Amino acid sequence: MATIDLVPFFEERFAEIEAYSSFLQNVEEAARAGTPRLRGTDAPITTEQSKILNSSFYLQLYNLVEATVLRCLEAVVAAIEEAERRPSDLSVGLRTEWVRSIARTHSDLAPDKRLQAALDLCEQLLQQMPIKDFRIEPGGGGNWDDSSIEKLCERVGCGLTISPDVFQAAKRHVRDDMGALKLVRNRRNGLAHGSLSFVDCSDGVTVAELKGLAAAVGDYLREAVDCFVHFIKFEIVEREDQTEKGRVIAS
Repeated sequence: MATIDLVPFFEERFAEIEAYSSFLQNVEEAARAGTPRLRGTDAPITTEQSKILNSSFYLQLYNLVEATVLRCLEAVVAAIEEAERRPSDLSVGLRTEWVRSIARTHSDLAPDKRLQAALDLCEQLLQQMPIKDFRIEPGGGGNWDDSSIEKLCERVGCGLTISPDVFQAAKRHVRDDMGALKLVRNRRNGLAHGSLSFVDCSDGVTVAELKGLAAAVGDYLREAVDCFVHFIKFEIVEREDQTEKGRVIAS
């Protein structure tokens, strides 16, 4: 997957969020004039149903967060393989992730499988073969928010630079002393694990609040994507060229 695909991917997914928020806005505005009804059947959209629709917004937002993170990691790996980078070409952070993946250092393995993983690592180092079948372990496990994204970027060596206004909007407490991304993660997990009902989840929550939440999350992710695009370009695709420029050729 080309690096340039990251931005269109994100914007396409975020457009879905905006489309859904517009639908919720229409339902909320219709409710101000009385119980909204479905044309053709005249069936009412109840208050409980409206809350369920609003709560689903948290699921969509969290899906955007997780999908964006995973797509960025996939783009990093794809760029490494497309550029036919070898282990020695990688930055320290990426080389660490490569060793973790090939040697399976964080997996619970039987002795013979651990030996085989070590042999596979040695073989690739000795042969200096271009990297293939590499996967960056994302972690996260349903707990992606701004803090976990920051830790991931630090782990792989991607400099995460978020503008002050966007950073403050993401960290500003929205509800229950949680910022935008943490609140989305919390609500999603509550719904996914059944500890929070769809009706209770959005009780007292307006569409305006949901839109503000989406804006804060979207702006943060958009800048994170830009950081990954920059990282892939300069630390993977053009890394060798930069090395060549720095060499002095003796005649």
